[in-house]
Amino acid sequence: MNKAFTKETEQDDDLEFGAPAIPVGVKNYMTPQGHQRMKDEFLHLMDVERPEIVSIVSWAASNGDRSENGDYLYGKKRLREIDRRIRFLTKRLDIAEVVDPRVHHGSDQIFFGATVLYENQQGDEVTVTIVGVDEFDPLQGKISWISPVARALIKARTGDTVTLQTPAGIDELTILDVIYPA
Repeated sequence: MNKAFTKETEQDDDLEFGAPAIPVGVKNYMTPQGHQRMKDEFLHLMDVERPEIVSIVSWAASNGDRSENGDYLYGKKRLREIDRRIRFLTKRLDIAEVVDPRVHHGSDQIFFGATVLYENQQGDEVTVTIVGVDEFDPLQGKISWISPVARALIKARTGDTVTLQTPAGIDELTILDVIYPA
């Protein structure tokens, strides 16, 4: 079947970029830094990468036979990838709700954007920052606000113990500190 007749859905874009789907009826909360990063990527794709690839494809098409023209074939493929990423970023930026965690500076209650230091039952101390779905990076200690750990922590205060249901059983997390940027 010709690729021109295949239907690409918005969920395909989400899955391709490794982004978890945003639950229905839930806002796409983002920190100001995460929103700016997405906006910068969008502008770079629109103003730099896409025009560059379009000119390469145009030049390659003018060379004649397109069936064996590597520059043309790769350029068209890359253009599809860029357009798919632009669609994804546009959709996510359109529904983004930017939440500045600095408004909670000095609070000991956990909300979106908090950096939380907690101790689990094994005595391990863990530091996580609660961020948006599009910003999570577990290797950097950034967890999505819809993750089970973040849901267990949200609205708790320093000194509280919360229960977390894990595949290995129930774990209790004791909140040691809550930090917001100044």
